[in-house]
Amino acid sequence: MKINKLKIDYKEKTLVDIAFDINSSLALVGQSGSGKSLSIKALLNMLPNTMSRELNIDADFELKAGDTIGFVPQNPFTALSPLTKIKKQFFKSDERIDELFEHVGLDKSLQERFPPELSGGQLQRVVIAMALEGNPKILMLDEPTTALDPETRVLILELLKRLQSEYKFKILFVTHDMNSAKNLCEDICVIKEGHLVEYGKMHDILQSPKEKYTQTLIEANFANRDFRQ
Repeated sequence: MKINKLKIDYKEKTLVDIAFDINSSLALVGQSGSGKSLSIKALLNMLPNTMSRELNIDADFELKAGDTIGFVPQNPFTALSPLTKIKKQFFKSDERIDELFEHVGLDKSLQERFPPELSGGQLQRVVIAMALEGNPKILMLDEPTTALDPETRVLILELLKRLQSEYKFKILFVTHDMNSAKNLCEDICVIKEGHLVEYGKMHDILQSPKEKYTQTLIEANFANRDFRQ
């Protein structure tokens, strides 16, 4: 999937103007306010009416949430009703829900519980299962590991890699966490103030960043140069 142009304007000011490919797994990385979350909202057609979007896609399908796109937000509570049992928040058959729970490593008995009764890691797995309900071609992730403890973060990233192998979807991973990006994605797009700074293979950019901005992001996330491992 190739994004030939993604441009977001607000009151005659351009907030984002980028282009990139999602070959297998791409991390969209930048500091807070760089435009990365705004970009994923634009792709999901979730921008407020005050903003305009120009989107040109070279693909054999249309972007459509719940069909070609599965979305995992930063906070799973934004995707779940706290007063509704987990099972009632899915749309597919009981058999399909059981299958999804098995694939994300959750006991199906949790389907009868309410979201506040589950841990953060369990809730994130539920939201991942919901995102996979329609067998999406692309899974878009907006900082999905930020609120998790380090151990749970590793488990969720490993789960996502396994699910990608099983379901064959592409990944767009929006994050400021270079370490998580390194562990999940093959390619990386670094943006600053809504514009592309560096774009290429994850390993190559971690090894030899061309821009100081990228170097700063790397140094803020890795100790003892372990990004070279």
